[in-house]
Amino acid sequence: MYAFDVDESNFRQIVIEGSHKVPVVVDFWAPWCGPCKVLKPILESLAEAYQGRFILAKVNSDDNQRLAGEYGVRGIPNVKAFLGGEVIDEFSGALPESQVRAFLERIIPSPGEELRLQARPLLEAGEAERALPLLREAQDKDPDNERIRLDLARAHLALGDLDEARAQLDALPALARQGDEAEELRSKIDIAERSRELPGEAELRQRIDADEGDLDARLQLADRHIAERRYAEAMDQLLEIVRRDRDYGDEAGRRRLLDLFKLIDDAQLVRDYRRKLAALLN
Repeated sequence: MYAFDVDESNFRQIVIEGSHKVPVVVDFWAPWCGPCKVLKPILESLAEAYQGRFILAKVNSDDNQRLAGEYGVRGIPNVKAFLGGEVIDEFSGALPESQVRAFLERIIPSPGEELRLQARPLLEAGEAERALPLLREAQDKDPDNERIRLDLARAHLALGDLDEARAQLDALPALARQGDEAEELRSKIDIAERSRELPGEAELRQRIDADEGDLDARLQLADRHIAERRYAEAMDQLLEIVRRDRDYGDEAGRRRLLDLFKLIDDAQLVRDYRRKLAALLN
């Protein structure tokens, strides 16, 4: 069964959570609506024909006015496609079957993209070794898919294959290479490459204890902390470099901090250290 009657009680489960697995097509309709009666059987028939490549969620907008209002339904039938918990496409009115099929083909992932979506939870769970074969197969099926290439770079980075991770990024089109995700991955590769040649933490701390002005040791210790995701400790060292000599290493302390601000997910931590950096520079 690929079509469900959905209301406020199960909308999150079927539509929001469900759309992290496959696209969910939500049909906002009402019993009195003539065009709805034309469109609804077309959607139901296609849901069966596509055999689970998308899920159809039917929402009676009269009975679920809050949902209709939340998603900006102004007229019905209104069909919205969800993927990853977000609306990615929509149409209004009773379209003929050929146009509904064209709509579905726009939102349903390609075979390569479907494999990427299977691999993504493995990547996020730290199981890059299991994700990698799926991503390679995905790229074979869909070689122009930039998202697959980015996830391959992420997997190779997690496995320590930095040359292959960088090669995947370098193979992206120019515009994609300048995107936020590619830039973040490139920064992480740079950090991982630097950390390979670093002395141990104990040695670096001994050097700093012996000479608090050893900025080379402080920068190397910051890089080691960054590689280990000990971001606050890393930023403390970088701030100390800026405090002692803001021009050191072509402003290495400030530049490393700015790069780190892009990598750290903790918004409050970033705000705190941005303020500290600003106070030093002003």
